[in-house]
Amino acid sequence: MVNAFIWGLLATSSLILGGIIAIQFTLSNRTIGIIMGFGAGTLISAISYELVFEAVKMGKGTGFPAFGFFVGAATFFFSDKLIGNFGASNRLKVGAAKSSSLVIPMVLAIILDGVPESIVLGLGLFEGGSVSLAMLVAIFISNLPEAVAGSSGMKEGGWSQKKIVLLWVIIALLCALSTVAGFALFSGASKEWLSFIQAFAGGAILMMLANSMIPEAYEHGGKLAGVFTVLGFFVSVCVVVLENL
Repeated sequence: MVNAFIWGLLATSSLILGGIIAIQFTLSNRTIGIIMGFGAGTLISAISYELVFEAVKMGKGTGFPAFGFFVGAATFFFSDKLIGNFGASNRLKVGAAKSSSLVIPMVLAIILDGVPESIVLGLGLFEGGSVSLAMLVAIFISNLPEAVAGSSGMKEGGWSQKKIVLLWVIIALLCALSTVAGFALFSGASKEWLSFIQAFAGGAILMMLANSMIPEAYEHGGKLAGVFTVLGFFVSVCVVVLENL
């Protein structure tokens, strides 16, 4: 469990790093969009090869992967819609959290983004005894622009540097605990249910990418966002290939 927590914290530590970057530097919208595009590309690859493909192999012929995939997508869609009603629908926009009243829904939304990813890291430890490097890299990179975007708004809203960093530390710890949950809660699950859980995470993350991260990447980064999405996908595939040599 300690290993699960450490790996989960490492993956989500980029939230803290993104907060510090936003405090110390003023990144252009274009730069943030490009980082978002790269992160989206790495996650698309991780969903394809580390989540859905592995889920299909584990639950072949059962229908569990397909069911989990669509349930995960639907769960994220309706949860995100609910949180969006409280003002966090544009959480990836630069300066989106200027009002202190929007911080709680924004935090809930970011946790919603991060929990499926963190659970999958824990599952990887249970299944193979090691964390998927491709998944770890994808989560780390994709968290950066989310933290930068949120921190930019907090800074403009008059938040102190300590308060901003503390908030990201708390969120990173919560997501790390989700990794422990993924390791502990599903240790007795059958292969069929493990395939359901992995596909569930894949569907949830893909819905997040399609509805939030990719549109924002294009809005901020323009056509270069597409170029870096392709590069992110390529880098993640290379990591998967190297892992399996």
